[in-house]
Amino acid sequence: MFGIIGGTGLGDLASLQSVESELVYTPYGSAFVERGLFGDQRVAFMPRHGQPAVHPPHRINYRANIQALKQIGVTRVLAVTAVGSVAPDLEVGDFVVPDQIIDYTSGREQTFFDNQISHIDFTYPFDKGLGQQIIDSAKAISGVNCVPFGTYGCTNGPRLESAAEIQRLQFDGCTIVGMTAMPEASLAREAALVYAGLSVVVNKGAGLAGELNLEEISASLTTSMAKVVAVLRGVVDAHAL
Repeated sequence: MFGIIGGTGLGDLASLQSVESELVYTPYGSAFVERGLFGDQRVAFMPRHGQPAVHPPHRINYRANIQALKQIGVTRVLAVTAVGSVAPDLEVGDFVVPDQIIDYTSGREQTFFDNQISHIDFTYPFDKGLGQQIIDSAKAISGVNCVPFGTYGCTNGPRLESAAEIQRLQFDGCTIVGMTAMPEASLAREAALVYAGLSVVVNKGAGLAGELNLEEISASLTTSMAKVVAVLRGVVDAHAL
């Protein structure tokens, strides 16, 4: 079963039918999940920030979220994130399927392995096969510009970055910046879930295009999310063929 994790701008999956909502209890806390039909396929939808959305990025219980998906039988995760651009050539509204991560977060519960020694291979943080399916689905949708690679710089938040921090991310090789891919991606790997991301550029990074306008960011989210849902639907439907 697919699990879809929605973030800022995708707090609910309006096209989900025959919805069953529940709190899933895990050893790490509880997580809200909706299960229903997405087209003809049964999926699980999880609003990353809770329902209602009250948990800022640094306070999300990532361990409970990932463990809850695993407990209810999810094997493949499509993770949607709203991001800022770091690469100057990325435009608002572009989609990016990241293939790498640099983690700048601190103070987050990073692992399920607190009481044992266990190391995962995190050379490639996102599943290549599932990522390619996202790319293929995006290519089939008119008006979507999808960049098939990128390095996601994950900052702690909840504030947005300074211009100097965006410059640092550029020097480090990041192309997009967000606040939620870590430790979500590494926990998914620990839980043996197939995990890939779809990032939507909703603003130019600080210093790249004047001062940030939060109203414009909100408008960009609204415009992009219908296309995001179409991309996700394409990936899920392809597995039914």
